[in-house]
Amino acid sequence: MDEALRTSPRATPWRLWLSGGWLTLFFGVALLAPWIAPHDPLYQDLFLQRLPPFWIDGAETGHPLGTDSLGRDVASRLMHGASVAATVALIAGLATCLLGSVLGLLAGFYRGWVDQVISRIVDIWMSFPPVLFAILLVAVIGTGLTSVIVAIIVIDWTRFTRVVRAETMAQARMDYTEAAHVAGMSRFATLMREILPNVAPVILSVLTLQMGIAIVVEAILSFVNLSVSTDDPTWGGMIAEGRVSIHQAWWVLIFPMIALFLTVLSFTQFGDALRNRFDPVLR
Repeated sequence: MDEALRTSPRATPWRLWLSGGWLTLFFGVALLAPWIAPHDPLYQDLFLQRLPPFWIDGAETGHPLGTDSLGRDVASRLMHGASVAATVALIAGLATCLLGSVLGLLAGFYRGWVDQVISRIVDIWMSFPPVLFAILLVAVIGTGLTSVIVAIIVIDWTRFTRVVRAETMAQARMDYTEAAHVAGMSRFATLMREILPNVAPVILSVLTLQMGIAIVVEAILSFVNLSVSTDDPTWGGMIAEGRVSIHQAWWVLIFPMIALFLTVLSFTQFGDALRNRFDPVLR
C-alpha cells in the first residue's frame, strides 16, 4: 500500500471503521455462536449432504451457506470456528504481548548485560523456522487447543521483544527521559511513567498483528490435524475438508477462506490505523 495512503489522516478513519466493524462482528459471532448458530455444528445428515448456498437452485432455507459432504451446516461450523480462532487470538496474543514486551522494555532501557542476554536468546530463538517449530512443539506436547496456544506463545514472543526493544531505545534517547532523570525520578519510574506510554502505540500495533498471525498458525495446524479434534469445527479444518471436495461443494472451501482472509486483514489494518492515529511521533 502506498505510504501516503497508509499515513493519510483521511484514510485512517475509514480503515478504523471498516476493520473495526469486521472485528466487532467476528468477536460477536465468536461469543454468541452457541446461541445464534442455526444448527449443531457436529450434527450429520447424509440426506442433506453438499446442499448449495441460498442463492443457488437446490438450496434449503435452513442452511443459508449450504452443507458439507457429511450434511453438516456450513454457517454453524463457520460460527463455531470463529470461537476457536477468537480464543487463540486473545489468549495467545495477549500472553505473547506481555512476555515479549516486558523483555523488550528491559533490554531497551537497561541495556548492558540485560540487553546482551535477552538479545542473544532472541537471535537463537528466531533461527528456527516458526511454522515448523510450531508443528514440532505440538507434535511433542500433544494436540489440542491448549497446545496450540502454548506453541504460539513459545515461538512468537520474540516479535514483540525486538520491536519493543528498538522503540524503547529510541524513546530512552529523547529529551523528556533526561528531564525525568534530572527531576529525580527513578529509572523504573521513568520506564513505567514516561517511556511505556510512548511505546504503547507500537505494542498495540504489534498485538493486533500477532492476533492475526495466531489465527493463521491455528488454521495451519488444524489444516494438518494438529489442533483441536478433527470433528470440532475450525477454519483450517474446513479448508482441508473443502479442498478435497472443491469440485462438488466449492462453498465448503471458499467461505472459511474468506472469513480467515478478512479477519487477518482486519487485524493488520486496525492495528496500523490505531498507530497512525494515536502514536505521538506520527501525529
